[in-house]
Amino acid sequence: MLEVDTVQRQRMTEPDADGYFGDFGGRFVPEPLIGACQEVEAAFRDAWSDNEFRQEFLDVLTHYVGRPSPMTECVNLGAELGLRLFLKREDLNHTGSHKINNVIGQALLAKRMGKTHLIAETGAGQHGVATATAAALMGMECTVYMGEVDMKRQALNVFRMGLLGAKVIPALSGSRTLKDAVNEAMRAWVSEVEHTHYCIGTVMGPHPYPWMVRSFHEIIGCESQRQMMALLGRQPDVAVACVGGGSNAAGLFAGFADHEEVRLVGVEPAGGAAIGRGIPAIVHGMKAHFMQDEVGQVLEAESISAGLDYPGVGPEHSFLSDIGRAEYHPVTDERVLVAFRKLARTEGIIPALESAHAIAWVMDNAAELAGKNVVVNLSGRGDKDVQQVQEMLEAAQNGDES
Repeated sequence: MLEVDTVQRQRMTEPDADGYFGDFGGRFVPEPLIGACQEVEAAFRDAWSDNEFRQEFLDVLTHYVGRPSPMTECVNLGAELGLRLFLKREDLNHTGSHKINNVIGQALLAKRMGKTHLIAETGAGQHGVATATAAALMGMECTVYMGEVDMKRQALNVFRMGLLGAKVIPALSGSRTLKDAVNEAMRAWVSEVEHTHYCIGTVMGPHPYPWMVRSFHEIIGCESQRQMMALLGRQPDVAVACVGGGSNAAGLFAGFADHEEVRLVGVEPAGGAAIGRGIPAIVHGMKAHFMQDEVGQVLEAESISAGLDYPGVGPEHSFLSDIGRAEYHPVTDERVLVAFRKLARTEGIIPALESAHAIAWVMDNAAELAGKNVVVNLSGRGDKDVQQVQEMLEAAQNGDES
């Protein structure tokens, strides 16, 4: 059974009193939501300092989710690349991704607060499925907001959410993707705050959400740190994770941030590289890096992966980049597809398109990483993406033939 983690860290601790990690974070919300955010912060501080709450959280992760998730060495692909490659298998969690860690924590918190309804935004649908799952488990109502474009390319997850009892509402404005789903969820929260908890799915939004979501995901990094010590007798050289909003990366990085010898690498989609291409802005209740045009309008992100189709990044990632503790690099959709197929064919593991970004970066930088021990957070399984990838590959093949 998992135990309450009491490790004290120097880095990736809680933000300051105003919710800032350095220059990033804060709480920028309409007046009706200030009290709601303060209520969530007070409830989280009280719960997270209560060993009984934390043990209940860990017990659910053990007996329901299936933690600890394994650390799998990719012997075949690692040998081909000239390095040792380890995968933190969040794809093997119940519901198929890392998202369930945070959702279980927030659902337990919501019940502790007396809330009866969970609302959530979702991109690829994994957070929506996890929220619907937790709501079903705990006897709560659930509404999920999802961009209309994402609903079409992730139809399987839309069906799964409905099967679990959730109501899925399409976001029809803007690009009809994740950014717009967040807008709709926040608008709904304003009118339903008395009985509703907004279960944000990544390390974004107004304080305390970036800190709280990362705290629920720290278990990824803490397990990884212990598993690598058991496997190697030392820490890895590099820890890699994909980054959209950045919750799976924040969870992984939290386990290694105090280990200066471990290089932390976040991998962004080339069409949505908020840190690589963005500048600080205040959007969705926080100050962080966002892609913007010359007059400050937020640009639309473009990614093969619905879960990374977001023009910004969580404020703690902006901070980690700012102080030089983590680095962030883009990969193209084309390289992601190559990595998606490569991992399947060499290891028998089909990754989520999100996770395939991290694999793609390792493949593209294999010469630099030669002889290193590399941990990749495999944040989700690719079942949800198989039809989309099949259609893309068939379209490309038909294009070549013509």
